[in-house]
Order: sequence, then structure tokens, then C-alpha cells
Amino acid sequence: MDSLKIKLSGVLPELNERQRRILLAAEAEALGYGGVKALSDISGVAVSTIRRGILDLGVKPKNLVASRTTGGGRKKSTDSNPDLTRILQEIVEPDTRGDPESPLRWTCRSVRNIADALRQEKLIVSHTTVAAILHELEYSLQGNKKTKEGADHPDRNKQFMYINKMAKKFLANEDPAISVDTKKKELVGNYKNPGQEWTSKGRAIEVNGHDFPDKSVPKAIPYGVYDLANNNGWVNVGVTADTAEFAVESIKQWWTRMGRKRYPSSKRLLIFADGGGSNGYRSRLWKREIQKFSNLKKLEVTVCHFPRGTSKWNKIEHRLFSFISINWRGKPLTSYQTVISLIASTKTKTGLTVKARLDKRDYKKGIEISEQEMSEINLTKHLFHGEWNYTIKPQ
Repeated sequence: MDSLKIKLSGVLPELNERQRRILLAAEAEALGYGGVKALSDISGVAVSTIRRGILDLGVKPKNLVASRTTGGGRKKSTDSNPDLTRILQEIVEPDTRGDPESPLRWTCRSVRNIADALRQEKLIVSHTTVAAILHELEYSLQGNKKTKEGADHPDRNKQFMYINKMAKKFLANEDPAISVDTKKKELVGNYKNPGQEWTSKGRAIEVNGHDFPDKSVPKAIPYGVYDLANNNGWVNVGVTADTAEFAVESIKQWWTRMGRKRYPSSKRLLIFADGGGSNGYRSRLWKREIQKFSNLKKLEVTVCHFPRGTSKWNKIEHRLFSFISINWRGKPLTSYQTVISLIASTKTKTGLTVKARLDKRDYKKGIEISEQEMSEINLTKHLFHGEWNYTIKPQ
């Protein structure tokens, strides 16, 4: 009994009234016959109170009683370590492509490697915490992709820095800055779409057993426009060919239906595009169509191209196209209407919204632009890599 008395003398003062009588009741029942009287003598608590505790033992509370005060509990790592975010950015920066303060950022280091580096700075955080902080800072982890052709251009990173500089300049002036590209062509029909989605057991969607290339099979060609400032996307879904005419028509449709309303007073537009494809820097048709667009909308259009082999760094890839792919994964794209509906229903927790339209126009391949037409384009090359960076003004 002496050991029990010592134990209770240390515990009972820390408990509220209900907790005290329940503890004493539990100890009394453990002692058996005469336990209530014995616990009353040891603790000085009335026999009736202990018996009431025995009744409480048989009744589960309707709601758990919170013992933690409001605002209690473990604090966020960034709250307890105010310098954590700054030090993390310093660790990531050597492996960051572009300006750390830019809207166009990514990192090649894994979160576990970053967590290890933080430990060397006496900051103990988990890799999941590192991932959460990087997500808040709008970093994304990029892996290898089999699109690299040949050696890196020696000015590749300088071009990234130039792109970031131009982005910040336009966004600071509240002028539109958009990222554009063509998403992978998709077969339209009852064909397998990569990915999985939850469904009732045994109710998987059945699709065609083969999806060999066939010119007779309809294809959807999504050309996307991502607005960096507003986290909005526009997708023009073509049905014939991915040409420069189609690319610029998609941008024109974005400006007519979305851009002009968001930037009613802007006279300038900044476009980030890949170095190849329908919007490549070598395409004469692309430049001629941009000139026509500039004339029609009275806009000064600046274009900055990513170096060849670096299209994966284009913002549209991981801010728009990746979420579209997630939204329609595991779903056969049985019709063009299905494609449009799935694209338009794409949303994210960060507020991404997307609009889409079907473009049935027949775009011809192989259109050639003469030297005379090129000489008439009101194009000014920038001092830094004028082949990648240029401005086209209305004629």
C-alpha cells in the first residue's frame, strides 16, 4: 500500500476531478473486496466519489475531451526554425536552373539529399518536410527525359537566366507572359489511356486490344497556353496537323477569349516557346504568323525560345499538361467531346482552371515562306542570342 500511496501522491494533483475518481476507481477494482475503502483512506477522497468513478468506468464519454489547449501541439519546422527556408534555398541554388526568385524554377536534387545537407547545417527535418517547403516555394523535381539531342549549348543556362529576367519584367508591369507548347497527340477512340483510376472490382473499362499507328484513326492535337500570372490554361484541340499556323491560331484564340479580358490595357505579350516543333525559332511560318497576329491585335509580341533539348523546363509541361494527363488517366478518349470535357474539367488545389475548344480547321503542311516575305516582317532581334529572343511589332 505504501508504494500505491507514493504513486497516487504524484499523479492525482495533475488530474482533473473526473480523472482522479476514475483512476481511484480502477485501482479499487484491481484490489478487489475492500478496495474502495482502502483507496479512500490512502487518497482522502470520499467513498461515494470513488463509487461514482466505478460507474464512470462503465460509461464511454460521447466525445473525447481535449487535453491540449488551442494552438498547442508540435510547431511547423519553419516556425521553430525561421532561417530554415532561407538555408534550404541556399542549399538548392547550386542545382537550380535559373534565378531562385524567378517564376520559372525547378531543382534536380532529391528531397532526401537536401534533408541530409540540412542536417550538416544542424537543422533536423524529414524529407517530407523538405518536399512540403519546396512545394510552397513552387519548385518541382525534374528527372531525365529522352528528348536531349547532342551536347548542351554553352549558353543554355544564360538563356534560362534571360528567360527568367524577361518573365519578371513583364509580370512586374502586369503584362501577359504565357508558356506555350503542343501536348502529345492522342488517339481518339476506344483505345487504352495510360494510368489507373479507382472503380468497382471487376468493372475495368474494356478497350481495343491494339493501337497501332493508323492514318485513318482520328487524332487530337492539344496546343496549350499557360498564363503564368493567373494560373490559367487554354487548350486548342486540333484535328489535322501541328503546324505553325495552328500554333499561332491557338495563341490568337487564347488572346481573344481569355487574354484580352484579363489584360485590357496591355500592348505587349511575352511568349515562352520550345526551340523546335511548330513554334520553333527556325520556323519562318511561325514568325510570319506571329506578324499577322501582331498586326491584327495591335500587340508587340516578344518571343523567348528554350534551347533545343530543354523543352521539359517549359512551365506549361508541369503546370498544365501534367495535370491534364492526371485528370484523364485511365479514361479512353472515345470522342473529341470527351477530350474537350476532360481538359476543361482539369483543376488543382492551387487554383488552376482550364478552358478548351475544338479547332476543326484544316491546317496544311509544307507551306514555304519566301525571302521577300521574311524581309517584310517587323522583327527586332535582342542583343543576347537574337535567334532565340526577338520582338515582332505591328507593321
